[in-house]
Amino acid sequence: MQVSPLFVCLMGMGVTFIGLTCLIFLTLLLGKLAKGGAAPAAAAPSAAPAPTAGAIPNRQELIAAVSVALAEDLGTDVSGIRILSFKKIS
Repeated sequence: MQVSPLFVCLMGMGVTFIGLTCLIFLTLLLGKLAKGGAAPAAAAPSAAPAPTAGAIPNRQELIAAVSVALAEDLGTDVSGIRILSFKKIS
C-alpha cells in the first residue's frame, strides 16, 4: 500500500495546526491560573520611602555605568567621554 504524498503533506499540516492550537490554549490557561494565584501589589508594605521627584539614587554610580556602556559601544576609552547633562525622563 502506497501513501499519497498529498496525504502525507496534509496530515503533517493538520497535526502541526492542531498542536499549535493546543499550545495556545494551554498558554492562555496557565496565564489565567498564574494571575489568579498572584497576591495584589498594594498589600505589600513599603520598606523605604520613595525618593523625591527628580532625585536619582546613586547618581555617580549610574553615570559611571552609562559612561562605560557608551564607551564600549563606541569602541573608545572611558576617559574620552564627557557627560554634560543627565536627568531622569520618567
